[in-house]
Amino acid sequence: MTTKRDLVTRLDDGGVLCAEGFLFEIERRGYMASGAFVPEVALENPHALRTLHKDFQHAGSDVVQAFTYNGHREKMRVLGKEELLEPLNKAALQIATDVANDVPEGIEPNLVAGNISNTNLWHPDDKNAQKEVRKMFDEMIGWAVDAGVDLIIGETFYYAGEAFAALEAIQQSGLPAVVTISPMGENKMRDDWDVVDTCAELEQRGATVTGMNCFRGPQTMMPYIHEIRKRVKCHVAALPITFRTTPEHPTFFNLPDNNGCTCPAPHGRSFPTALEAMSCNRYEIRAFADEAWALGVNYLGVCCGAVPIYIREVAEAMGRRPPASRYDVDMSRHFIYGSHERLANHITSYGDRA
Repeated sequence: MTTKRDLVTRLDDGGVLCAEGFLFEIERRGYMASGAFVPEVALENPHALRTLHKDFQHAGSDVVQAFTYNGHREKMRVLGKEELLEPLNKAALQIATDVANDVPEGIEPNLVAGNISNTNLWHPDDKNAQKEVRKMFDEMIGWAVDAGVDLIIGETFYYAGEAFAALEAIQQSGLPAVVTISPMGENKMRDDWDVVDTCAELEQRGATVTGMNCFRGPQTMMPYIHEIRKRVKCHVAALPITFRTTPEHPTFFNLPDNNGCTCPAPHGRSFPTALEAMSCNRYEIRAFADEAWALGVNYLGVCCGAVPIYIREVAEAMGRRPPASRYDVDMSRHFIYGSHERLANHITSYGDRA
């Protein structure tokens, strides 16, 4: 098997692409309940999770991230399924490891990432809640270490204090720490930390990579990425969602449907099950990746709304040709809009009226 380089070596030599977004895509494929958003798929339909990992790998992801987002003790208590916590985490880690190593001969295996995330329990003034959160982080990181992961991703933190606690817990494992934050619509962390200051503090505390993921689409994430890249010297991450958030609605939580929807979601908002009309196209994701890459942001990916074609666009922005690039767009052979000599003129001339 080809030698597998570690995270920092890859970051220093061509960057790292990490596909995220499992939550939305697994739900869209019919293997998870929206709203609850618990990754029981690792236990109930492991083939579906493996397939999505393989699809992202085919599109160019360097990292297979164990799908344990929301798979923490507090969420399992909410569902009344706390007994599934450990088997769920271990199953997700095993699936990720198997996929990471399932590459053609001569191809470098993927990195395997353990995952911790926002617990929705953290409170800046509640020491007991903070201790409980730290215990939850520690047990999930422990299972990841036992599984032999290459790094730990701490993601989607909207409290700076929780991000700092996650980093501290990861550092106890001795593994590289990728810690990304997700400010909500007030454009600051919920404990009043400035967004860029939070990333700078994560760097000072020793994060291998810091930056942003989730909640924000390209338009409302990119201004922060510019400022973070200027402020910190460490590696920077940028993983937007795939929806057209705006300065008026900077996150997807309250993003309105502005495309003439005649059948709104019964729960009164577009998030999370009626966002499709506000989706970015692949070229918008490519433009984001191109801009971030040019800034020197070398840990890239896509979060909620990710599909393999978007991952391929990011890979190509990084100068790569993953296996999925074999199937790049070729409009020259389209039956109406093509230019091939065999295409009939009475068909191609109809394109503007089709």
